[in-house]
Amino acid sequence: MESEGDDSAPASAFEARLRADGITFDDRDADLLRAVAEEGSLNAAAGSLGRSYSRAHQRLGELEGVFGPLVERTRGGAGGGGSTLTDGARALLARYDRLRAEFTGVAEAAETVVEGEVVDRTGELAVLETALGRIRALTPPDAGAVQVTLRADAVTLHAPEDAPPAGGTSARNRLEGTVVAVDAGEAVATVTVDVGAVTLPALVTVESVDRLGLAPGIEVVATFKATATRAVPR
Repeated sequence: MESEGDDSAPASAFEARLRADGITFDDRDADLLRAVAEEGSLNAAAGSLGRSYSRAHQRLGELEGVFGPLVERTRGGAGGGGSTLTDGARALLARYDRLRAEFTGVAEAAETVVEGEVVDRTGELAVLETALGRIRALTPPDAGAVQVTLRADAVTLHAPEDAPPAGGTSARNRLEGTVVAVDAGEAVATVTVDVGAVTLPALVTVESVDRLGLAPGIEVVATFKATATRAVPR
């Protein structure tokens, strides 16, 4: 079990993504559809984005295979033909924009702040002793006492049996905990995890909450990249 910004797959940080049948709709796909609407053809849209027509055409086919018709094409005629977005494409973009808007508002409010002390360092990456335990974070040179802010969108949740092993990589922090609350909005949910001395919020989609069965009492492992964790002197 893993959850994050899309509807099924894990990631180091929450990003607005929609997923169906193994295909993920993200910022690049939204840009492609909007460019088609603005430019009037897939070829012109690809050119405006600096992408090849063949790759844009292939990607559109992949998206339409799971999300349904997205671009309506006309051929020939006095205007030379062109492409317009379908109602389904506009609905998909609207859903995506709602997800992004809700995520942005929640991400600004949901974060964990802890104080720590540098106990080891390798360049910019330091090991910190904190209320969360020992974590790795990007830390300014010569800093000793620090404050660490961890955004909820940087946290990924896993089932214990699916979580990366402890010590498997120095670039990822790993904390075991129990879900204590799930606060769901229209598209995004804040899942609060008790990891011992503090509670840690994580952002997931509402679809992920339902699919993964996230609820109070469920044991999870929270991970977050050291490179997404920044410390400042205090």
